Amino acid sequence: MSFSDAAPAKVRATLPKRTSIEIWFQDEARVGQKNKITRRWAQRGTRPSAPKDQRTKSAYIFGAICPEHGKPVLSKVEGGAGLVLPFCNTETMSLHLTEISLMVAPGAHAVVLMDQAGWHTTGKLIVPDNLSIIALPAKCPELNPVENIWQFMRDNWLSNRVFTSYDNIIDHCCDAWNKLVDQPWHIMTIGRRKWARGS
Repeated sequence: MSFSDAAPAKVRATLPKRTSIEIWFQDEARVGQKNKITRRWAQRGTRPSAPKDQRTKSAYIFGAICPEHGKPVLSKVEGGAGLVLPFCNTETMSLHLTEISLMVAPGAHAVVLMDQAGWHTTGKLIVPDNLSIIALPAKCPELNPVENIWQFMRDNWLSNRVFTSYDNIIDHCCDAWNKLVDQPWHIMTIGRRKWARGS
């Protein structure tokens, strides 16, 4: 039995019969003034310019997706989805898990797959009753489709720009996430993994 078969099967065995399971993927992305430069369209033979900043203010997008249903969730500090957080730790991760739990269908149970960052695996993490966490194997970012979501957001909305302030970073991150939320077909196409659906 492979990782993909065994992990959700263990969770399913602990739940009442006929409980539907939603497969969620979670990750964080740092967005800051020292930003990425991505490919750009340009006339053949020219060298397009792109802005580059050396300042270091940054924020983190805490994001989770349920590709089968096209559902996203973005963690936030002060009510209502749409804000980003200034750092990653156990407290902010617990806030994010609470947000995910609110997006799970009534009566369903969410299996949240995530990497093995320290704030994901600590025993101090507060995990809502309708969630179970499964750690993805170490050094396997290709198993987490949220990495593809981050790439899509950077390629389309977050790269090749200079952020003027911390508030400007937050505004752009929230705007990019809201654009993604308005395009659930991208979540469903970028985020699906055959091995996760087969469990």
